[in-house]
Amino acid sequence: MRRRTFLGALLGAGLRNVSAAAGARLVVVGGGFAGSACALALRRLLPGARTRLIDPEPHYHTCPMSNAALVGLRTLASLSVSRVPLRAAGIEYAAARATGIDAGRRRVHLATGEVVAYDRLVVAPGIRLLPGRPEGYDARAARLMPHAWTGAGQAALLATALRAVPDGGTVAISVPAGLMRCPPGPYERAGLFAGFLARQRRRCKVLIFDANNHFPRQDQFTAAWQSAYPDMIEWLPPQQGGEVTRVDAGAGVLYSSTGAHRVALASVIPPQAPGQIAADSGLATGHGWCPVHATSFESESVPGVHVIGDACIAGAMPKAASAAASQALQCAAAIAAALLGRAPPPAALESVCYSLLSAERALAIHAGFALENGQIVAAAKAPADEPDGTSADEANRWYRAIRAQCFAD
Repeated sequence: MRRRTFLGALLGAGLRNVSAAAGARLVVVGGGFAGSACALALRRLLPGARTRLIDPEPHYHTCPMSNAALVGLRTLASLSVSRVPLRAAGIEYAAARATGIDAGRRRVHLATGEVVAYDRLVVAPGIRLLPGRPEGYDARAARLMPHAWTGAGQAALLATALRAVPDGGTVAISVPAGLMRCPPGPYERAGLFAGFLARQRRRCKVLIFDANNHFPRQDQFTAAWQSAYPDMIEWLPPQQGGEVTRVDAGAGVLYSSTGAHRVALASVIPPQAPGQIAADSGLATGHGWCPVHATSFESESVPGVHVIGDACIAGAMPKAASAAASQALQCAAAIAAALLGRAPPPAALESVCYSLLSAERALAIHAGFALENGQIVAAAKAPADEPDGTSADEANRWYRAIRAQCFAD
């Protein structure tokens, strides 16, 4: 309620004081959930400013619901989001790749050779997959052991490979250590794969090779798996050989501390880091991600540049679409407040993730966040999750709502 009240007051102030920000050049690099939501929020809050969104892809492939498409619960085409509604909302969209940021001169360099000047810059570059990790996981291996963690092409490869798994085949999912996009995603994938194979094949098994000692909502996922697919899914933590160190994609073999594991299909998810422009522009620090000030999401490393979404370090917030959307609103409100000469808004951040357990059921993960000593921490009381899950219809409604919020779709 406090957030809606503040944004309403700020919007009213913007409409009364258009001249205060008239002609301000607002540039957003990256058109995923974070970048597109921020551009839309800036346009609403500062209608007199010029808002530009830069992203090389005229269509964005959403990560939420992508696992559902792998098993035929929806089409891959249904995950594609156009930029047309953003243009209709008054945002100038440039289908180009940003190659560099000159923060001193307030300019963004594009691969086309164009140089875009800005007064305020928001960078939402998403993630990049670290090459060569695990050992042997190169471009060829990614075609044979698709990660399907970014892009429609990878998703299509994995969907096709899943349908080629024979009776009695073993499917493996390799989960990297460290921070990653959509932390519950690999486990949602495992359950949906098990459901697909149980319907289409006989005597198949799903192995989760995990470089982590635990995963989000582990008890709920495990109980759901055991109820629906008894003994079909096996989770292997590091001490049981869960960390994959090397792959031989041609032979279909994963290597870990317990030896070689030959499988019919492997989905190998590599370790992740912020998009390349974040590293090239000094926004990422030694640990690989981008530290920001919690109230405004302004970079701690490069003043005057804001970083939101998967690339930033946002304390307890997960790297998820809903968290990115929440950060986008907070960042846009802080920028608008600064241009209108007002105090920045209090942090009011939240996230909710839905993981499908089957065509009928889903697991909701709610979280609220607070600001303590300049850090984003989990709120003492977050909205309650249903212990036994919720309906897949609710998850689909959430997906439609967040697409509308972030892409005007």
